Amino acid sequence: MVLLYPTYFPNIASYIVMAQSDELVFEICDSYQKQTYRNRCYIYGANGKLSLNIPVHYSQKNRQNTEEIKIDNTSKWQSIHWKSIESAYKTSPFFEFYEDEFTKLFSTPKEFLLDFNLECIAIINSCLGLNPVISNSDEFLKTTTESDYRFLVNARKESKIDTTAYIQVFQGKHGFINNLSILDLLFNEGPNALNYLKNHPFNF
Repeated sequence: MVLLYPTYFPNIASYIVMAQSDELVFEICDSYQKQTYRNRCYIYGANGKLSLNIPVHYSQKNRQNTEEIKIDNTSKWQSIHWKSIESAYKTSPFFEFYEDEFTKLFSTPKEFLLDFNLECIAIINSCLGLNPVISNSDEFLKTTTESDYRFLVNARKESKIDTTAYIQVFQGKHGFINNLSILDLLFNEGPNALNYLKNHPFNF
């Protein structure tokens, strides 16, 4: 059993953990923190590494748990994110194969960040053919006896993670970019993505 944060289109390291675990517990009882993968992911755009950030209502003064965080839908972030994803991956080998699975995510407003992240993960799992047993935490534990991979949520402070290279759309311009969102692996590798995840060494 492993402990992870449910993030926005999780990075490849998180999915390596998920693919090689039969049972997952998602941490949902934590205090929300900015500058993490909770509301962001990185894809490979024409100009290199591109951050996609979901705007949220958050007050540093009044601490909130992640499960309480609401999405700020005053901007057209869903349209912007989908156009960015489409632009980045429309020429990838498997974008058209999976595209219809994702368009529904960006067509209607979502209220809570956690619900949206879980929906994103469910669709990715379906595309991958990945079926781990998933439950949510009912209390926050600073330390745990479970295999704790919650550190993977830290966008700025994550430990050095090296993911095995695969062919990326724009690598001829910018080289291989490491540990991007699972979207990058899925659209470039398609059905082979699950093989990649299941056989990747834990080097983090």
